[in-house]
Amino acid sequence: MDIFERMKRDAGPLGQYQKIAEGYFMFPNLKGELGPHMRFNGREVLVWSLNNYLGLANHPEVRKADAEACEKYGMAYPMGARAMSGQTKYHRQLEEELAAFVNKPSCYLLNFGYQGMNSIIDCLCDKRGRDVIVYDAEAHACIIDGMRMTNCKRFSYIHNDMASLEKRLVNATRLANEQGGGVLVITEGVFGMTGAIGNLKGITDLKEKYNFRLLVDDAHGIGTMGKTGAGTGEYFGVQDKIDVYFGTFAKSFAGIGAFVASEKTIIDYLKYNMRSQIYAKSLPMPMTIGALKRLDLIRKHPEYKDKLWENVHALQSGLKERGFNLGRTESCVTPVYFKSSVSEATNMAYALREEFNIFCSVVLYPVIPKGEIIFRLIPTAAHSLDDVNYTLDCFGKLKDKLDSGYYDTGEVVKIPELIEE
Repeated sequence: MDIFERMKRDAGPLGQYQKIAEGYFMFPNLKGELGPHMRFNGREVLVWSLNNYLGLANHPEVRKADAEACEKYGMAYPMGARAMSGQTKYHRQLEEELAAFVNKPSCYLLNFGYQGMNSIIDCLCDKRGRDVIVYDAEAHACIIDGMRMTNCKRFSYIHNDMASLEKRLVNATRLANEQGGGVLVITEGVFGMTGAIGNLKGITDLKEKYNFRLLVDDAHGIGTMGKTGAGTGEYFGVQDKIDVYFGTFAKSFAGIGAFVASEKTIIDYLKYNMRSQIYAKSLPMPMTIGALKRLDLIRKHPEYKDKLWENVHALQSGLKERGFNLGRTESCVTPVYFKSSVSEATNMAYALREEFNIFCSVVLYPVIPKGEIIFRLIPTAAHSLDDVNYTLDCFGKLKDKLDSGYYDTGEVVKIPELIEE
């Protein structure tokens, strides 16, 4: 079959909704300054879809630092990969400050989070497939795709289930010993869709019985978890037992890029072997200097995290009181679960946007398992309690209609004509 013919016949699990979702539910165009109140399709909406946890995206000091760095250096500087011609003192400074912040000896900057995690896994694992990977069954797509790049055998364990993990470790240890390899355990600090916190204490306790290295993807934990915001390892008091710690700038830092932290010899190895960085242009100077400013604000202003959690507790407790199922969340991520059809969920999401002017993301398969639908709300420090209370009132009205079967029409509501502003 011709490759293009196959693609035309099967648009994929998300692509099948293109005709009814394009521009409205998928690839929507939010306008205005980043924050809780933006414009969508010609009206102001209350936005719960930005991973701007600490409200730094529009912080005046951040905007100033970004603008000044861009004016001084432009977006092209430095040209070339870090190893060739893309090294600067600011890249090194950011690495040193990040390492100190997450309490690790050394750190390496990465251009992007998704590609970075892919490449970390590929780089850590033996090219001949002698190592064995054990990973949480609900791991993010970047972890799954990173494992696919290796030749290593992999076992998944039931999400956050330590008995299941230990059973897998027994098999993985035996196989690794037979092959002359090692064992790598991979989990997330905060699971970005469910909001569950990875059981890092339970995992690190198993190090007393089994020989393995632990890689933690803490994209949603850095900045939000722990006393200083240094992440989920700090929250559990086990940061020293995490062998390779990964964080991104796309969430709390409100930017682009990522970093990996570990002992110096391991970071040196990654620097000279990670293909996604060796063959990619260095992180642009405005993003690097901008990340330094963001890190500085996170360290100096713990009240940003305190305000974030005030909003989180108010929103999550209010939703639970109104009978909504938030699953297993223990973090800022606030998923509202529905056992409904795609059409019913679409009609509810439409009602939130058109009747109540509330914009939140609708998540379905393949991002989450089949049969589940999530309205995913991301509270930030920039939201107010008035924003929270208004949203709770609207969700209460939504639930009354949901319980009466109002949205279960069997048909997807006709999306209004999109307004260009």
